[in-house]
Amino acid sequence: MAIEIERKFLVDKTRWQPTVEGVRYRQGYLCPGTGITVRIRVAGEQAFVTIKGPTRGYSRAEYEYPIPLSDAEEMLTDLCQQPLIEKTRYRVEYAGHWWEVDVFGAANKGLILAEIELPREDTRFSLPPWIDREVSGDPRYFNSALARTPQAR
Repeated sequence: MAIEIERKFLVDKTRWQPTVEGVRYRQGYLCPGTGITVRIRVAGEQAFVTIKGPTRGYSRAEYEYPIPLSDAEEMLTDLCQQPLIEKTRYRVEYAGHWWEVDVFGAANKGLILAEIELPREDTRFSLPPWIDREVSGDPRYFNSALARTPQAR
């Protein structure tokens, strides 16, 4: 089974300055509210379907597969809950770990979240100076929840 171990943090907008080029993402969700997340994502010119199980601690089952871009675009338009999540993702290395910083647009404009994926839940890591506070356990900041109830800041 594929397991995702992820921690999530709000980013202080006054301290965040991207130093790398970001990738535009559009994503939507199928069958919301079932406890299982089914996501359709377009990242640049690639598309994926992802199935995630319920979160337990910082971990959950995750399966991701590439799909044709045209299929993803149709599903985002015709099948996914609206509004879609729109964001630019920046991949940043800090103190030996890779962080993904998402700068949201559209309904979540102004929200900036950073995520770090870890090999184990007890892995130690340093926080970058642009981190505000942890929101890993706050379901309002799951992307699937942001599609239902935007958190514009």
